[in-house]
Amino acid sequence: MLDLDFWREILQSIDKNRTRSLLSGFTVAFAILLFTVLFGLANGLNNTFSEAFVDDAANIIFIRSGRTTKASNGLQSGRRIQFKNQDYDYLKSDFEPKVEFITSRVYRNTAASYKNEKNNYTLRAVHPDHKFLEKTKVINGRYINQRDMDNHTKIIVIGDLVRQDLFLDEKIVLGKFVNLSGILYKVVGIYKDDGGDDEERIIYMPLTTAQRIYGNNDYVDQINLTYNPKMDFNQAIDFGLELEKKLKNRFKVAKNDQRAIRVRNMAMQNKGINQMTSVLGVIILIIGFGTLIAGIVGISNIMIFIVKERNKEIGIRKALGASPKSIISLIIIESIFITTLSGYVGLIAGVALLEWSGPSLGDYFITNPSVSQSLIITATFILIIAGAVAGYLPAKKASLIKPIKALRDD
Repeated sequence: MLDLDFWREILQSIDKNRTRSLLSGFTVAFAILLFTVLFGLANGLNNTFSEAFVDDAANIIFIRSGRTTKASNGLQSGRRIQFKNQDYDYLKSDFEPKVEFITSRVYRNTAASYKNEKNNYTLRAVHPDHKFLEKTKVINGRYINQRDMDNHTKIIVIGDLVRQDLFLDEKIVLGKFVNLSGILYKVVGIYKDDGGDDEERIIYMPLTTAQRIYGNNDYVDQINLTYNPKMDFNQAIDFGLELEKKLKNRFKVAKNDQRAIRVRNMAMQNKGINQMTSVLGVIILIIGFGTLIAGIVGISNIMIFIVKERNKEIGIRKALGASPKSIISLIIIESIFITTLSGYVGLIAGVALLEWSGPSLGDYFITNPSVSQSLIITATFILIIAGAVAGYLPAKKASLIKPIKALRDD
């Protein structure tokens, strides 16, 4: 392989058949370029779906209450459904094997101040499990724990942007007290959230603390939970329907009332996305590999013509004592060289095209289109095999030519 004369012969052969070498190279390069772009677009679409759930657990179920729109069990329509702590306890205990994490929520708007800095924020009162449903990343201090719930402690966990708004350049924030609408709360944690700036301008406190201070009741606005991740999509969807049915029975809501109790199960959405991406992946595989096969067939045909044109040269080589093995290796290496070099050019062009067009593709729900390193390695490996296959058949045929026949061939 390191024989300079051997490689000089290959390069001379390529230069002598420049047009056909360029055509075969273009065929492979275009096939790989299209292959790369298609897989990059598919990855970009998957990235879009992934980012849509970046700040919430993928297996989350949202349970919200509203007003009844239909009369049921002797009760008139228009009745407000109000969740309480007992409903949280009911879901947590009765569905324990199927529930991974669960939390209630109470929402309020609050005016926050620290020294001379003031601003308005959303306040969420939650259970400790909320951290896992919201994918909250505590970067300093801690999150709400069960002791806070039991003791109704006046502590808060603030978003990093809340910290920047109120504490400016202060280095030490934990242990400081923030005034929320006239009541002092101790900062015990700071968090970040990939959901964006709005998610980092939220203040969290223990649910029991908010219930005691803001209303002295056991009301909750919403209950969220995550289903057991061992469930498949169909099991998770059935679980969501079971939750809705039992909650409607619990509150005496008509079965066809869609507003009184609303259960939004992400398993249904995830199943649809999974099916769509699977179908899209199969289509792209078919198109991509079809294009690649077309390129392989193209270079194989071109190699057949190249070998035919070199019949006289091959006859001379055999007359001078060249073995069939040396002739086959010469043609195969030439084919591999053209295929691999052209494929690499197509791969680089495809990656460059994806990087160049990436920012503008966001308008078409394609985020950060790219090709994985493993795919690049696989494509390169396929190219090497393709080049060998494309060159072997004509090389094998050429090695069997009798010298006298090849020398007479015009």
